[in-house]
Amino acid sequence: MTLIPRTRRAALVSAVCALVASGLGLTGCSEDPNEGTNGVGKLQPAQIQSKTKAAATAAGAVRLSGAVVSNGKTYKLDMRLKEGGGTGSVTAEGSTFRLLKVGEHLFLKADADFWAPEEEGKGGDDDAEAAAADKLDGMYVKVPTGDPAYKRFSGFTDKDVLLDGLLTLHGALSTDGYHDQSGTRTIRITGDKGSGGTLDVALEGTPYPLRLVRAGDAGTILLTDWGKDFTLKEPDEKSVVDYGKQLPTS
Repeated sequence: MTLIPRTRRAALVSAVCALVASGLGLTGCSEDPNEGTNGVGKLQPAQIQSKTKAAATAAGAVRLSGAVVSNGKTYKLDMRLKEGGGTGSVTAEGSTFRLLKVGEHLFLKADADFWAPEEEGKGGDDDAEAAAADKLDGMYVKVPTGDPAYKRFSGFTDKDVLLDGLLTLHGALSTDGYHDQSGTRTIRITGDKGSGGTLDVALEGTPYPLRLVRAGDAGTILLTDWGKDFTLKEPDEKSVVDYGKQLPTS
């Protein structure tokens, strides 16, 4: 067996330390990983979760992107949210539509295929519905508050409702080391060692949640643009179709 001289061994260990540390945004193996951070990495997991929820609630705006699995359906989201509403796109079952909520007014914008009846070509009502769908192509449809679609879709545009549902880990909480999310150092907390979901929390600046892996393979969400305001404005009247109390069947 060939022995490595002590000086060379020390140099090798030092090099490995530097390599590992650089991947975590640290400067050496012996340094405190919480040095120069916001300090949440020193807290108990429940305290970290509490602080990150408080930070998310207090933030003026956020962008959510990724996938959510709910009731067996996968929704791909790219939404910007703030207290006054939200805007963005949702893809489900091969269809992509845009949502815009300003105050209590919710608008849905989609192409003709989204509004078209499932089976066409039988004449009569189907032909009429297909013609109506063509007229809705690219238009904003105002969703009545009493329509079931309002409750179903408005949750995607409500910052507090959406975050409250997403940022809850299930089971016993624990920490799972230090990580990096798009160049920002994070501390990861988990529920039931990951089976109950994982949440990466920023160690730099405000302890915002940056990445969520939901329990039960129910999707991964990235949370970015914290506090970055954006404009919410209702579409002009020429771009809106208002059906009154109920949307057309689709």
